[in-house]
Amino acid sequence: MPRKRKLLLLGGTGEALRLARELEGNSRVHCISSLAGRTEEPVRPPGEVRIGGFGGVPGLTTYLMNEAIEMVLDATHPFASQIARNAHDACLKLGIPRAKLVRPPWSPSPGDRWTIMPSISAAATFLRFHPARRIFLTLGRQELGPFVPLGEEGERNGSARWFLTRMIDPPGDGIRLPRGEIVLGRGPFQPEEEKALMQKHQIDMLVTKNSGGAAGKIAAAAELHLPVLMIDRPPLPPGEILDSVGAALAWINIYAV
Repeated sequence: MPRKRKLLLLGGTGEALRLARELEGNSRVHCISSLAGRTEEPVRPPGEVRIGGFGGVPGLTTYLMNEAIEMVLDATHPFASQIARNAHDACLKLGIPRAKLVRPPWSPSPGDRWTIMPSISAAATFLRFHPARRIFLTLGRQELGPFVPLGEEGERNGSARWFLTRMIDPPGDGIRLPRGEIVLGRGPFQPEEEKALMQKHQIDMLVTKNSGGAAGKIAAAAELHLPVLMIDRPPLPPGEILDSVGAALAWINIYAV
């Protein structure tokens, strides 16, 4: 029986989960899925799984050498820029094949009311000068700080912003939250669900990152004619870019010989 090639799959996305399932029982590839461990109950992929960070480029380089990894597929979130850069640097140093699987971004349709923002802090600054008062935030728990002052300002004269903040897990101790309400949930969400949620809370603006994938909230905002602050993706490191699970499987097959 031929020796299996060892693949490190940097995961945490739906695409990574589907890829791990496709590779389960593969006769040529031994897949090790790596999860960052930022959610309390992540959906666990089949096969070997490791959870937690690597310790930057030095730690990842050491892991790749110790585990005799022969290829790395980065299927992390489009906004997980740090691990993407670390994977690029470590694989370049060791001469290990690496590719980035990243879902296509959303694009505005005619009539959509998008404003593209280069960063989360820029979106918070923009909101200071926008009349929206009830805002739907769909960001990570660690990314809410810039919006906290907006909920505190203007409380005396009634002009403070109110935020509906959605996250997967409850916020931990020490995380400052914008004024408003928290809703917990793990997507994908259907457009009808999102529309009902926005109407219930009288939302007049959506703030989100251009993650791509299921677009229930985007469709709902378009149907309700709501403005959207769309936070643009960070640049990707150099290297091969794959846009689907099928393309990723084809890339793996090239090196699994």
